Amino acid sequence: METSGAISGRLNIMSEPTSIDDLVRRAVAARPDEAALADAPNRASVDGADPVRLTWSELDARIDGAAAALTDLGVGPGVPVGIQLANVVELPITILACFRLGAVAVPFPIQHRAHELRHGIETAGFDVFVTTDRPDRPDQVESATATLRQYGPVAMTPPATAPGPPVESAVVGAETRATICWTSGTTGTPKGVPRTHGQWMASSSFQVSELRIAASDHILCPFPVVNMAGIGGMLVPWAEAGAFLALHQPLDLEVFLGQLVSERITYTVVPPAALNMLLGNTELLDSLDLSTIRTISSGSAPLDPWMVEGWQERGIEIANVFGSNEGAALLSTMAAVPDPTERARYFPIPDRPGVETRLVDLEHEVTITEAGTVGELRFRGITVFDGYVGSDGAEFDADGWYRTGDLFEYVADDTPPRLLKFVDRAKDIIIRGGMNISAAEIEALVADHPAIVECAAIGFPHPDLGEKVGVFAVAGPDADRPSLDELVAHLREHEIASYKLPERLDYLDALPRNPVGKVVKPELRQIWRDPATPERQPTTQESEQ
Repeated sequence: METSGAISGRLNIMSEPTSIDDLVRRAVAARPDEAALADAPNRASVDGADPVRLTWSELDARIDGAAAALTDLGVGPGVPVGIQLANVVELPITILACFRLGAVAVPFPIQHRAHELRHGIETAGFDVFVTTDRPDRPDQVESATATLRQYGPVAMTPPATAPGPPVESAVVGAETRATICWTSGTTGTPKGVPRTHGQWMASSSFQVSELRIAASDHILCPFPVVNMAGIGGMLVPWAEAGAFLALHQPLDLEVFLGQLVSERITYTVVPPAALNMLLGNTELLDSLDLSTIRTISSGSAPLDPWMVEGWQERGIEIANVFGSNEGAALLSTMAAVPDPTERARYFPIPDRPGVETRLVDLEHEVTITEAGTVGELRFRGITVFDGYVGSDGAEFDADGWYRTGDLFEYVADDTPPRLLKFVDRAKDIIIRGGMNISAAEIEALVADHPAIVECAAIGFPHPDLGEKVGVFAVAGPDADRPSLDELVAHLREHEIASYKLPERLDYLDALPRNPVGKVVKPELRQIWRDPATPERQPTTQESEQ
């Protein structure tokens, strides 16, 4: 019988990998009996099954089994495959089986329902959909079948779980489409984001290098493996390095902390609010053996300098990450930005072969070269996608630069500048009486209050000024909620301009977030557009001015 190592020998590991499957084959050949992939210990609560733990050779055989099952359904090179599974080992196995066949993986977050699935099949046009019932969605297959049948025969199939005989890898090049993922949908209908094997691998290689990811690493993935965070930030770097990957999701802090210890995790990603909370709980942290952790990445919201410094004092690097499905990415590591305060606030201008960045004045469409002037960050190069599915190309400027929609400015510490400061989303500006206010700036200042765990600043309508600043906040579990006046007093201590001060405050138990963790601000705006919502009235505070 052919061993897994021999099977993997079909890849000339001395050659340059041109597909993600090449990376997997190389890891299997190098570390066949080493641990590769594991479920969270609480998997049964997620999908009712026992947790699975696989070596690289066992994983290779499972990928072959899944590839064979997909082949029986007519899947081959270029064929899109819809996938909606919990964050368990079958999810990355199914995606990797698509890569082995040269097919296109089209993964959906498990939170997506009929509306998103309809849009997904209209965009990606898949004829095979891999999904299964779960304790929280016992009618998942029935519901998905009813949703998708109107588009013609869609083969509904559960994920293959058994190992299979060797499957030859399809001929795949760096330019071959690997996935179609989905934008977060915070500003409208989710867009299909196609990415090639080469684009994923380019993004991965920079992370592996800058985060020093190696075969000896134990990585904990708290993201669903469905987009840039899970695929680009975890799955492909894991395959490239041949490391160990433990899955986790949905977030259960007790289980997550247990995995950090039991799996001897060296690298993971944690949201800023959770890092703040953990650092403030000295008793809890001192009870955990976190000695194996080298680096924790964080992002999606401004980082607090005290938090970055506090973890660094405990011997753990906090890397500040900014990225998107489209392939625009910034990474502020200790090696690049040693000072923790600077690392919390700034990103080094990427120095990556084949990748270019620039800032552009949106009003005059000219390139910004000096510090202190806000402009849109744009990317061009080997990590950047080729455009949304069905797009007219509006996401790129006339010179082919991807418009991120995010506002940055150069920091005046060097000539030429070497650091970028995030200012805000281009469309997340509150305009009060003609004055532009950065929501991110207000959020960072409000979150600095010791009682506030996280917050979101939005504009609410005003007949004379157009908008005023409002804040939705989440207080710590044992904290006294500051009143609006107290919060304003706290902000005044920072000596900010008076027009930036919030004039409305509402407390929530948690901010609404989409499947990839971004705050869904349209939901917050709707709360204040509908004053008849009775459960909101007791906590809403508004100034009289």
